[in-house]
Amino acid sequence: MKNYCFIGVFLFFGLVTAFAQVPEKRANREVSKHQSYLDSAAFYKRKDIGKSIDFITRSIAELGKEANKKDLATSLSALGEVYQYYEQYDLAITNYIDALEANKSTRTTLLLGKVYVLNKAFAAAEKVLAPLLEVEGMVPYQRTELYEIMGDAYTGMNQIEKAVSFYSEGLKVAKKNQIAPKMADLNSKIGDAYASNDRSLEAEAFYGNSLKLANSQAPQRAVQEKEKIADFYNQKSRYQDEIELRKKSLTELDGLKKLSKAEPSVATKIATSDSITSQRINYKIANAYIAQDKYDQAIPYLRQSIEEADSDDDLVVQKDATRKLSEVYRYKGDYSKALETYQAYVAVVDTLYVRKEQEISRAARFNREISSKQSRISGLEQERELFQSKYDLALTEQQLIHETNKRQRWVIYSLICGLILMGLAAFFFYRSNQQQQLANNLLALKSLRSQMNPHFIFNALNSVNNYIAKNDERSANRYLSEFSTLMRTVLENSEEDFIPLSKELSLLELYTKLEHTRFPDKFDYKITVDEKVPVADFQIPPMLLQPYVENAIWHGLRYKEEKGILKIDVKQKDAKSLEITIIDNGIGRAKSAELKTKNQRKQKSKGMGNIKKRIAILNDMYKNKIDVDISDLANGTGTKVVFTLNKT
Repeated sequence: MKNYCFIGVFLFFGLVTAFAQVPEKRANREVSKHQSYLDSAAFYKRKDIGKSIDFITRSIAELGKEANKKDLATSLSALGEVYQYYEQYDLAITNYIDALEANKSTRTTLLLGKVYVLNKAFAAAEKVLAPLLEVEGMVPYQRTELYEIMGDAYTGMNQIEKAVSFYSEGLKVAKKNQIAPKMADLNSKIGDAYASNDRSLEAEAFYGNSLKLANSQAPQRAVQEKEKIADFYNQKSRYQDEIELRKKSLTELDGLKKLSKAEPSVATKIATSDSITSQRINYKIANAYIAQDKYDQAIPYLRQSIEEADSDDDLVVQKDATRKLSEVYRYKGDYSKALETYQAYVAVVDTLYVRKEQEISRAARFNREISSKQSRISGLEQERELFQSKYDLALTEQQLIHETNKRQRWVIYSLICGLILMGLAAFFFYRSNQQQQLANNLLALKSLRSQMNPHFIFNALNSVNNYIAKNDERSANRYLSEFSTLMRTVLENSEEDFIPLSKELSLLELYTKLEHTRFPDKFDYKITVDEKVPVADFQIPPMLLQPYVENAIWHGLRYKEEKGILKIDVKQKDAKSLEITIIDNGIGRAKSAELKTKNQRKQKSKGMGNIKKRIAILNDMYKNKIDVDISDLANGTGTKVVFTLNKT
């Protein structure tokens, strides 16, 4: 049996030797192909992520099973840059780390530090970059980048003095070596740091330097800096300075657009310059005028913003500007235009919801495609590692022929290495699955949050129309104001998994008040919050309680012949949890089910199903934070819903 093993080893080693004797001409051709694929990947990086990743995959495959460590690191680093560009930071970090394991390089280390900062892992960025501070002979541009990223990390950790110190060191290197773009960037970031620390004089001085330097560079860089400084003026309520600066930005942006017709490359740079568009600038100018109660000056800028946003299909800005215009008309007392504009705002919101659902669907497909391509690359890497392990095994077996006394020890070591490799492979597979599960949960949660019941919106608008038809302008105005406040709060909270309980209770009270206004003869309500409840210490998913209150009103109290009562009580259960109870003395669930049409039962089932899915996902992500119990009152004369909310 041993003889057969030795024969197999010699045959395998012979194959390995044959591969090692490939002519030098073929090796050079493979290296050339490897670089060619990387060049193609760089070309498609900003255009088509799929093609870019495919070319990187080919570059790794072209290296073969005995890949050159430096070339392999180059491919993995390029893959990390593609993921970083498309904001897939976790995947970028993984590939940068793999690249550094294959071959250490200053460039890849800087890229890893930068993506850690983008992913808000500031301590990790500091840890990975700190050793570079001791490296001598670094290229000046890389040294400047090192100080800049270290400054960004300390800014993220709110250590402003350290951040300014590193930015200043980077500025010294940039000045000494005339690195003009970095001089503008670092002055701007020092201004940001001082502004965040409420040191306005220092911030304004460095902003002035950055603006002066930016004006001497590309025009789009100057526009970026003007907008940043205008935001600073806005925070300091210096609205006139803000308006003046933004108007200059509009003029320069208009010039850039005209230039882009002659030079398409300029158009690309404008499109990628931090989403600075004329519709956004017009909207911000209007807000500055509104802050000064100059509504007549604000209206033209809001109209211009809406028009340009509609032309560019920028629904987010169009939504915000339309809502703001409706509010301005309301402030001016022009309620007909306010209502007309608000209806346009509702239409834009509906379109935006559809667009969001489409984006979520595309994002899901995008993630699946990326996962598939990353698995292919991981497979190639594992195959290369396996071949390398077999190659090492053959060499070791040949040595064991002459050193039989060491064979047993070598076998033990090989088994340990194999187990470690399997363990690492299992760990990385598990981590990848966990990240994918988290991404899927976030997408599902975002989709469920976006599925608002439109009946309340349409019923509320009908109520406004009824008030107007009765010439009850005071009631219409009051109802519309409270309704707009509710919708604005819902939209502001729609992207959050959890909000403070106090916000949710305020939203719930406003919703219940609106429904009571519509059905004053059907029910009264009472919201009681125990004084001992530390409301500020608890977080709750937005719009979680509202569907149950809506069911109590629409399916319980609305069908009751006499006037009913709705009670909402919040009380402390124990040190780490509280109870929210919703009780109505309506007709009960059984009788309500008998009165409903088939379509109504389907709508309710879908709505409650969405709530259950949302609670299940949140409990999976945050470890059993929420519990819901629904029961009938005695003799079916009402319904009781009990929420148990736990601290995380």
